[in-house]
Amino acid sequence: MRIVLFINGLVVLFVAALMLLVALLFAETRGLFAGAAVLVGMIGGGVALVTRGADPGSFTRSDTFLVTASVWVSASLAGAVPLYAWGLSAVDAIFESFSAATTTGSTVMSGLDTTARGILLWRAILQALGGIGFVVAGMALLPVMRVGGMQLFRTESSDQSEKQFGTARDVALATLAVYLSLIALCMLAYLLGGMSPFDAVVHALTTLSTGGFSNYDASFGHFQSPALQWTATLFMLLGGLPFMWYLRIIRRREFASEQVSLMLRSLAVVIAVLTVWLVWTSGKGVGEALRLVAFNVISAVTTTGYATTDYTLWGPFAVVVFFFLTASGGCTGSTSGGAKAMRWIIMARAIAAGLRRVRYPDGVFSIRYEGRVVEDDVINGVMAFFTFFFLSVAVMSVVLSLMGLDMDTAISGALTAIANVGPGIGEIIGPAGNFASLSDGAKLVLAFGMYAGRVEMLTVYVLLLPAFWSDR
Repeated sequence: MRIVLFINGLVVLFVAALMLLVALLFAETRGLFAGAAVLVGMIGGGVALVTRGADPGSFTRSDTFLVTASVWVSASLAGAVPLYAWGLSAVDAIFESFSAATTTGSTVMSGLDTTARGILLWRAILQALGGIGFVVAGMALLPVMRVGGMQLFRTESSDQSEKQFGTARDVALATLAVYLSLIALCMLAYLLGGMSPFDAVVHALTTLSTGGFSNYDASFGHFQSPALQWTATLFMLLGGLPFMWYLRIIRRREFASEQVSLMLRSLAVVIAVLTVWLVWTSGKGVGEALRLVAFNVISAVTTTGYATTDYTLWGPFAVVVFFFLTASGGCTGSTSGGAKAMRWIIMARAIAAGLRRVRYPDGVFSIRYEGRVVEDDVINGVMAFFTFFFLSVAVMSVVLSLMGLDMDTAISGALTAIANVGPGIGEIIGPAGNFASLSDGAKLVLAFGMYAGRVEMLTVYVLLLPAFWSDR
């Protein structure tokens, strides 16, 4: 436990350092962020000092669960301090910070067009931090915990990466370099497309993190430039692809990836079908329809949450499609949320193998992924993940409906929180709305859903088992 507290103290200290950076950049909110940095820094520094000297060799499997589950809470609560000092209520500040750090993108804030730039940048920084934090955790921690098939991600990527890059630290640094490079490229592309420098910085941070916070109430729809919308579409897609895949391309020129192939082919089909639907039902030109559909579909699948239009007005067929896209997610090892393409592949093949066993009881059917046999514990982890994923959505939907929300808002709100997407369905929390009108209780339930979804749920739920604590 000592090492867990020490790591959390360092994380909080790092968040405080980022607050100081924002304080230096903008005079309008300098005092606010400086004061928050001092308070948060004292807390983080105090925890780190008290627990300093913790032996890294004492880091156990249980500590891995605790670190993964706790650092998001620590960072989110620390990140809420400037938002609370700026004027949000305590619950709203916590909701907004958890939404940012988990790269969900749901918001309770309005009037963004005139909001202080320091606050807007802070939300974007939290999303960028949450994006790379999850990728690193996905490579270094979640595979060790064997959560929902993440150990297969380690087998798929890290075995080879260790030979190419050396230690896990080297892999993490290489991944960070790719992440920052893509953010820089996105920023440059936005600048060339006509964005102001500030807008380019903020939107680059929230595009590659697939977080989706914008500086405007109209989200990315504020920018009517087709070039900017296509640029965002491209970089949202890049954020939803595995970062280890980029490293494999750079180092070994290996482009093959089953989950990347599935995601790209699925996106092509969905975009083509919805484009035809939109042209048919709205009379829009093919070029405009393709741009609108591609942007919003990729935003939903990568769980970015940007919107250029209210796609719930495209008709019931489009609403149903977007509802299911919310749960699909991007690729394992990316910044996106959702169930992830790799898990869908394994689940589909496990179901197919089960059906074949019914037909041929004496047959032996192995499940393969990336040319390797998938072990039973991986399959069990994937099935457990999907069970808890949909069970969590169901339970949260019931809780939210008991709090007075209509069925559309309750179900889509639960799904968008667990999948870390952002906007839901309906007039209240749809692409044209936000979460401000929900009760404090509902906001806290959704904040927990965002958190649980970001750390793969099983990581949180295992902490509720008495056996977990009795074994420590």
